[in-house]
Amino acid sequence: MTTETYNQAILTLALAGIEALNASASQHKATRTPAQESHYLCNWMVESLKTKRFSKLVADDLTTWIRQARSQGAGAQLKRLLTCIADQYQQANNSTVATGEGLKNLLVELAQQDWLIITDTDIDAKLKLDSDGQSSLIIAKKEFEQHIVDDVIIKPISMYIRGDETLVAALALKQGMLLSQGNKKTTLIKHHKTYTLRPNNQHSSLCLLCLEQY
Repeated sequence: MTTETYNQAILTLALAGIEALNASASQHKATRTPAQESHYLCNWMVESLKTKRFSKLVADDLTTWIRQARSQGAGAQLKRLLTCIADQYQQANNSTVATGEGLKNLLVELAQQDWLIITDTDIDAKLKLDSDGQSSLIIAKKEFEQHIVDDVIIKPISMYIRGDETLVAALALKQGMLLSQGNKKTTLIKHHKTYTLRPNNQHSSLCLLCLEQY
C-alpha cells in the first residue's frame, strides 16, 4: 500500500473544494458574491475537518483557512486559494523538465534579470553578503554539486534568497518546481530567507503559492 504524500493530500483537498463549490453554484440561478463563496467554502471545510474527510496531513491547513475565513470573510479568498493550489500542484506534476535542469534554467533566468547568483562558495556558518541591495540567490557549493545527479535533484537544496519571492516562485513553477515557503530562522546568509527545493517536489507543508496570478 502506497502512503499518501502531502502533495497528493493537498491537491485532493483543493480539487474537492472547487468541485463542491461549482456543484453548489450550479444549483443557484443567481451568481454568488465572493462573500457567499467564502462562506460556503468555510462551512465545507469545517464539515470536512469534522468528518475527517481528508488526510491528517492537511488538517492544519484546513484549521488555518477556517480561522482566516471566520476573521476575514471574503478577504480570505478561499476560492482563489484552492484554485491556485490545484493549478500549481498539477502543473508541477505534469512537468517534463528534470528538477536539476529546471533549477539551472531558473538561475540563468534570474541572472538575466540582474540577480546576483552564487553557487561556488562553501557555506557552513552564518555569512553576510554585501550586494548593495541587489537581489540575490545563493546555494552552497556542496549542495549544488552533490545534490543534483543526472539533472535530477536527489537531496534537498537550500536556496538563500533576498528579493521578490513571488517572482522566483513563478519562474520555478515554469520549470516544474515547487518552492517551500521562506524561513528567516534557518538562513545562513544575513538579510536572506531560506527556500528549499526537494526531490520530486515532495514538501511536507504547503509550497510558496503564486497567488498574484489569480
